[in-house]
Amino acid sequence: MNSDIVSYYKDRAKEYEKIYSKPERQNDLLLAGQILKDILADKDVFEIACGTGYWTQKISATAKNILATDINDTVIEVAKSKNYSPAKVVFQTADIFDLINTNKHESLFGGFIWSHIKLQDLNNFIDTVNNLVSDCGTIVFMDNNYVEGSNIAVTDKDDFGNTYQTRVLENGTTHKVLKNFPAEIFVRQLLTDRATEIDFINLQYYWILKYKKI
Repeated sequence: MNSDIVSYYKDRAKEYEKIYSKPERQNDLLLAGQILKDILADKDVFEIACGTGYWTQKISATAKNILATDINDTVIEVAKSKNYSPAKVVFQTADIFDLINTNKHESLFGGFIWSHIKLQDLNNFIDTVNNLVSDCGTIVFMDNNYVEGSNIAVTDKDDFGNTYQTRVLENGTTHKVLKNFPAEIFVRQLLTDRATEIDFINLQYYWILKYKKI
């Protein structure tokens, strides 16, 4: 079983967006899309873990400019095949933990990356993300709530409390995928002394976090 998250998303690229066709999630997806458009309207956005560009396309409807990045070339190629408007969208293969001398950005968006960060690495992750944004800049994350019957079941848990799912792709490969489902109080505690104007929007299937960098 493959436990490499980068390899998993490389293999999953062509079927990535099928998750968004689940009937029970359609109302949440519409609402989440509108919330993101409102938050990021007229902003220059640095997007991390853009994947196949599903959410890049949504926020391009109101954002000014988007620099969309992902560590995986395969999903970037899928994202480049789409149309984005009216925002100017540029794609770049990048690992946020290896960026050197990057400019500070007005705002940052990360969709469905938080859940793939190990609990013991979250402090470093938040500090890294905050360092990419100007003082008082807007940072936005979106990720999954766990809903029985809609999410893939959790099949493993490690000594740190990280939870894992066993996922089988259409090509037959099986992957052990890190997938955490944080509670709002846990997220707020992590942002103590790191953020102001914290807004945690809890939908049924998704959550959206918005805050200002101190």
